[in-house]
Amino acid sequence: MNQFLSFVKKEFRHIFRDKRTMLILLGMPIAQIILFGFAITTEVQNIRVAVLDSSKDISTQRIIDRIDASKYFNIAQTIHNYDEVDKVFQCGDADLVIVFEERFNENLIHTGKAQIQLIADATDPNTATTEINYITSIINSVQLELMGTNFVPIQIIPEIRMLYNPQMKSAYNFVPGVMGLILMLVCSMMTSISIVREKEMGTMEILLVSPMRPIYIVLSKVMPYFLLSCVNLTTILLLSVFVLGVPVAGSLFWLILVSFVFIVVSLSLGMLISTLAVNQVAAMLMSGMVLMMPVLLLSGMIFPIENMPQILQWLSNIIPARWYISAIRKLMIEGTAITFVLKELAILLFMAFFFITVSLKKFKIRLQ
Repeated sequence: MNQFLSFVKKEFRHIFRDKRTMLILLGMPIAQIILFGFAITTEVQNIRVAVLDSSKDISTQRIIDRIDASKYFNIAQTIHNYDEVDKVFQCGDADLVIVFEERFNENLIHTGKAQIQLIADATDPNTATTEINYITSIINSVQLELMGTNFVPIQIIPEIRMLYNPQMKSAYNFVPGVMGLILMLVCSMMTSISIVREKEMGTMEILLVSPMRPIYIVLSKVMPYFLLSCVNLTTILLLSVFVLGVPVAGSLFWLILVSFVFIVVSLSLGMLISTLAVNQVAAMLMSGMVLMMPVLLLSGMIFPIENMPQILQWLSNIIPARWYISAIRKLMIEGTAITFVLKELAILLFMAFFFITVSLKKFKIRLQ
């Protein structure tokens, strides 16, 4: 029995001595319960609403005030003509647009009917449906109040328009997210494992004493995975268009260019992981488990970032897939010009430069 206890104590010492193992055993459950608890929610909050009110009467103002008072909606801005509707969506300034018809209150009083148009960004059809349901219930409550005030039957008729995805296909939402997830995991995982394998087998030192400079050695390891990732990108786009029926509404050139930048970011992240991992198993855990959960939960792939607590929204800013998925949705689904994607493109370029610089610096320090 004493021998058994001594072996148990030895195993405990091994576990407590390995900081990475302790982090996985004790830190991962804490991170998972926090992320899953706050990021996964079926509620839709902080919905930004733009209003086009040509009537500007007491009834429209009552509806606007009631929407703005709701915890789910924020009146983000007021637009002045119908041509601005597409612009507020493409700039990412609004999630929902409300358009009141002219002489709204006058029509309610004289005819008993008035129309209101609800325009939602349906690139995420589930979120758009929830937004429409929320705002329709508010409009219905205001309608009941107005009926009680005027003592006549009135009807506010909502006209619903689902922008960019009128068929409400879920593939429109998941294709950009899956593109980001696949490219991130494949590029980072395979690159990190490939470089760590050379270190683990002892062949990296042999390569470093060759006449070739270290930077060219690293680039030679990365280049095949860049070309294979381009093949993956082509396959994903072909399947999306011809099998899933998701059109490329914007420029195919800019779509491919942004994807190339994201591939470089993912490959450079794999290089950085290779400088931190001591063996292939550690590299696989870091690139697979550590990257997969943030990409799934914090990139906006499945759950809207606006619904998350503020700290998780800040944390999502360092997830490269967030900016790539946002750019692909604008270019591929909404069909916007590249000028509306410059922010995402600039952030991805900065991340690529940062990861490459840090990984090359740490790579030289580790192997000298």
